[in-house]
Amino acid sequence: MKLRLERRDVLNGALIYAAGDTVAAAILGQLSATRLAGMMLVGATVYAFEIPNYFRWIDRRTEGMPRGWRFAAARTGLALLYFNPLWIARHLLFIAVFSGRWETAGWGLLHTALLSWLFNIPLSAIGNYIIQVWLSFRWRFVGSAVFSGLMAVYYALSGVWFHAGD
Repeated sequence: MKLRLERRDVLNGALIYAAGDTVAAAILGQLSATRLAGMMLVGATVYAFEIPNYFRWIDRRTEGMPRGWRFAAARTGLALLYFNPLWIARHLLFIAVFSGRWETAGWGLLHTALLSWLFNIPLSAIGNYIIQVWLSFRWRFVGSAVFSGLMAVYYALSGVWFHAGD
């Protein structure tokens, strides 16, 4: 498998992830230039590299499967496996670091991420079904980034709602 990082994914990742997180930060009263810059950097690098390459892997893994409920379930399930509690915890860690809130960067993020993931499974399953089954590969990262941007609001709020304490 040839791993790629494409210019359009870098730009989309930077803009869309930062926009979603900025809305979340505004809701929580945590707007910060370093957080904005950090989330742009993560969106343009880590997410722009990982997510499209994982989606290519899903394409290869489900290649040749007849269209139908098994195809949709396989693609949706594989996407849900990627956006798991560890992914959410890492995202919350990025937020903590770029916000300068080092005291929140601890093992409690795993608990927060697990609860967040469990509570959002129904919405995440619907979103990932649409992204994996209805969008062409060219638009899948953009769709995922927009969905993740919307979920960033949820993840940021879940950091408050499901916080395990220090």
